[in-house]
Amino acid sequence: MPRISAATVAAHRANQHAALLDAAREILAAEGVQALTPAAVGARIGLARSSVYRYFASTADILAQLVEDAFPRWSARLRAAVAPAGGTLPDRIRAYGRAALDFVGSPDYALIPALQTIGLPPECRVRVEELHGELTAPLADALREAGMDHPALRADLAWGVVRAGARHLAPDIAGRETAPAEDPGAEPPERIVELTLDMLTRALC
Repeated sequence: MPRISAATVAAHRANQHAALLDAAREILAAEGVQALTPAAVGARIGLARSSVYRYFASTADILAQLVEDAFPRWSARLRAAVAPAGGTLPDRIRAYGRAALDFVGSPDYALIPALQTIGLPPECRVRVEELHGELTAPLADALREAGMDHPALRADLAWGVVRAGARHLAPDIAGRETAPAEDPGAEPPERIVELTLDMLTRALC
């Protein structure tokens, strides 16, 4: 039996799985989805490829598990940003938008173009859509509490403003050819964030 590094086999497997997800996230952020394979993830933490396949069946499976790990964490952060009671609706919208744009600066953001590149199985695509709904739900709840009609639809449409701001903050990840430092006409990140929040608030208030 392989030597374990935790009190129980179940705890060891959980630790191993977490380490593999961290390794996968690092590879995806640094090298892109083309470099993300079960073998590469295992090599990053010194685990044999045959052992890695106990956790991941394919690159698509790695991405699906990264989504399951990342989206609930970011949903919780978005809900916490919108949560303070007594805030005005514009303040809550801006807090939501700022938290959503923080996603761009995290390794998790590399999931967005990767999901567009890799063909996920139908059941995985359905799950991604469900998890996306969890990201917009905190904004929809704030709009509902403010008495707006069609809050879920408004929140989903508003996500397009956030995505547009994200593309300008991270054009290299989004697949554009010119990075901000090389584009003399590019706005500084702080200005992009403020303009995005302004557009988001105007669209919803």
